[in-house]
Amino acid sequence: MNSRISPSTLQSFNNELVIKLEFLREQREIIGIEILKDEAHREDLQKQIRDLSAQLDRTSQALEKKYAASDRYDRLIKDTEDAYEKIVESSQTLLEVLQRESKTIGSPTGR
Repeated sequence: MNSRISPSTLQSFNNELVIKLEFLREQREIIGIEILKDEAHREDLQKQIRDLSAQLDRTSQALEKKYAASDRYDRLIKDTEDAYEKIVESSQTLLEVLQRESKTIGSPTGR
């Protein structure tokens, strides 16, 4: 094994090393540009997420108010229907009493 390397071989190694280093630098620059693009894209996505989260919060709050209003309408409708049913029952009872009394008043025997 010869420990001496010829100058032309050293020059060849040196040239190859310079080429490889330049290639690696170019690759690093390409990756750096891609990183910048990806970071900008990530920032855009994070802004969209914040905007969508705010919209979701507003929509959820609006829905809560609408659910509460719907529940109040349901209670009001039920209370009104219950009251109306009592009015109808009272009216029926009143009509029956009037009919019975009018028969009693209108009979010659008073019965």
